[in-house]
Amino acid sequence: MIPLEKLLQESISKHDRLCPRQVLGIRIGLAGGAALGMTVPRQDKHLLVIVETDGCFVSGVEVATGCAIRHRTLRVEDFGKVAATFVEVDTGRAVRVAPSLDIRQRAWDFAPGEERRYYAQLEGYKVMPDEDLLTIERVDLTRPIEELVSRPGVRVNCNICGEEIINERQVYLDGQMLCRACAGQAYYRPDPLTEVVPIWLEVQNIPNKLTTSLPK
Repeated sequence: MIPLEKLLQESISKHDRLCPRQVLGIRIGLAGGAALGMTVPRQDKHLLVIVETDGCFVSGVEVATGCAIRHRTLRVEDFGKVAATFVEVDTGRAVRVAPSLDIRQRAWDFAPGEERRYYAQLEGYKVMPDEDLLTIERVDLTRPIEELVSRPGVRVNCNICGEEIINERQVYLDGQMLCRACAGQAYYRPDPLTEVVPIWLEVQNIPNKLTTSLPK
C-alpha cells in the first residue's frame, strides 16, 4: 500500500493546499478498497467508485483508488454528501463508506494542542482509526452493475434531436429511441425566445440569417 503521506502529497499537487475533505477522500478511498479486499490504487477497471459530491473530496478518492471519470471508473451522483460507494465490477459486491457523524468534534482528541477547528480536522483526520473516523456498510446497488458500466463502444442516434448517444444511455419511450433530454430528463431547456445560433458566430459578432432574426 502506498504510504498515506505520499497520497497526501499527490492530492496537494492537484490543488494549492491540503484540506480536510481531501484527507477524508483519501481515507475513504483506502477504506473502501480494503473493505472489498481490493488493492488500491488500481490501474485496471475492476473497481467502480460512486462519489456523492464533487470538489476536493473527489481528488482524495481519485488519488487513493486510481479511479477517475476519464477512465469511466468513477461516477458522481451528487447527493451533497462526503461519502462514496465502492463496487467490485466482476461480482457486483458493494460497500458504502462515509464519515462518522461526530468526527468534527472527535478530531480535537487526535490533534492535541491545536486550537483552530480547521487544522484540528486536518490533522485529526489523518490519524484517527478507521473505526472512529468512518462508517462502512454493505450495500446492494439499485441498478445492475452491467447497466452502470455499460458498453463504451455502442453508438446510436436520438430519434428526435438526432444527436449521438454513447455508452448505452439511450431511453426507449413510445417505440422511439431517445436521448435523456428528449425523453423529458433534461437538466437544461432551450431559451424559447431565441433561435439556435452557433455560439462561435455569436461571440465573434458575425452576422448570419439567424442572428439577424433574434429579438431585440
